[in-house]
Amino acid sequence: MSMFEITDKPPAEALEAIGNGLTAFNAADVGPSERRPLAVLIGGSDAGGKRGGLSGYTAWGWLFVQWLWLPEDLRGQGLAVRLLAAAEDEARRRGCHGAWIDTFNPQARRAYERQGYEAFGELPDFPPGRSRVFLKKQLG
Repeated sequence: MSMFEITDKPPAEALEAIGNGLTAFNAADVGPSERRPLAVLIGGSDAGGKRGGLSGYTAWGWLFVQWLWLPEDLRGQGLAVRLLAAAEDEARRRGCHGAWIDTFNPQARRAYERQGYEAFGELPDFPPGRSRVFLKKQLG
């Protein structure tokens, strides 16, 4: 009998136990993260009145942009720049000194770099044929 269970359907309580344990360990090691969700949403008629936006969180003085998505008809209007700026402004209000994001889309990478983000890491072939690039920006 193995002490490990491998599953693609972990019970919610198991994930909660892992998350709570790691959070407690990290808080004792480096202090509380003060993690707070941060979203900048674009209004509209889809998805409960929202048509896209940015989702992430702030923790330990950093903004992490987890998702940034716009429907096709809203692209090319500078909205991604405005979403990032709004999230960065809120992160500054929360006391953050930096922001980070990752992407495997070359066009998105160029857009983030135009907004002052710089690459600090890369995973080649993630997904195959692309590289996942990690970018950061000082918020000052």
